[in-house]
Amino acid sequence: MQDKEPFLIERRHYMFGKILFKFGVRKQKTRENIYGYIFILPWLIGLLAFTLGPMIFSFITSFADYNMLKIDFIGIGNYTRMFTKDQLFWKSLGNTAIYAVMNIPLVTAGGVIVAVILNKSIFGLRTFRTIYYLPSIMVGVGTYFLWMLLLDPANGLVNTVLGVIGIQGPAWLTDPNWTKPAIILMHLWGLGGQMLLYLARLQSIPQDYYEAAALDGASSFRQFRSITVPLLSPIIFYNLTIGIIGAFQIFQEGYIFSGDGSGKPAGSLLFYNLHLWNQAFKNFKTGYANAMCWFLFAVVMVMTLINQKLSKKWVYEEDGSNG
Repeated sequence: MQDKEPFLIERRHYMFGKILFKFGVRKQKTRENIYGYIFILPWLIGLLAFTLGPMIFSFITSFADYNMLKIDFIGIGNYTRMFTKDQLFWKSLGNTAIYAVMNIPLVTAGGVIVAVILNKSIFGLRTFRTIYYLPSIMVGVGTYFLWMLLLDPANGLVNTVLGVIGIQGPAWLTDPNWTKPAIILMHLWGLGGQMLLYLARLQSIPQDYYEAAALDGASSFRQFRSITVPLLSPIIFYNLTIGIIGAFQIFQEGYIFSGDGSGKPAGSLLFYNLHLWNQAFKNFKTGYANAMCWFLFAVVMVMTLINQKLSKKWVYEEDGSNG
């Protein structure tokens, strides 16, 4: 029994020390957590005050007749008005959808084609890359005014060049049939950002793939379809996702090109966000505008999820499998 007493005393000391150690570690972690929350407190305040708070408030007021001065809750009245009474809602949504369907494939394909061309070993390659990239960093409003001059039907550079080759240029910004192509032409001019992402990915593709394909007799087009496009597919998917979100947020082009935010000519430039802005800041129907915001959020979310779902069929990972 006496032989066991030193062992028992030592065991008690060990257990007591273990308890103190755990308590000290827990206390240290608690202190570190407190310091961590203190450091991120400014970000948390900003999130609540400028992001999450306004989102919650806009969702609540989407069910109210709200004009920045008073709030009268009307249930789903704003949403009912949106779908059944506001004809401009459908027109603006249609304009935005048409623009998105035209713009996203052309800009995506244009970025890929330009990147493939600039990935070749040609004289002055760095200069060409800089020239193609510069438009993407130009200030938006200044770019729009520049293109208003370029697309002037009488004295604009675009129609002048078309006239040299025997083509009668259209009235780009005054003919309802040509306003959306004019905006898409401007965006094709500024696709340097997408081009840069594709070019970076192209330069990381091992040349062994192309050499092996050439030895097997694959043509340049077959190499592009079977090697380049699959390996670019993750970047294409990313740009498609960003393109969908950006296309449904188009606003400045319609506001500036129409001159007064009305979407003229003939409402062809009345995009969804422009109509939303008019409701909020011209008609002061802020509750209705908030309802339009949440409908747009739902549309973009659904389209993004569909794109994510379909990507499993055509986006390839590094190991060659579908995403």
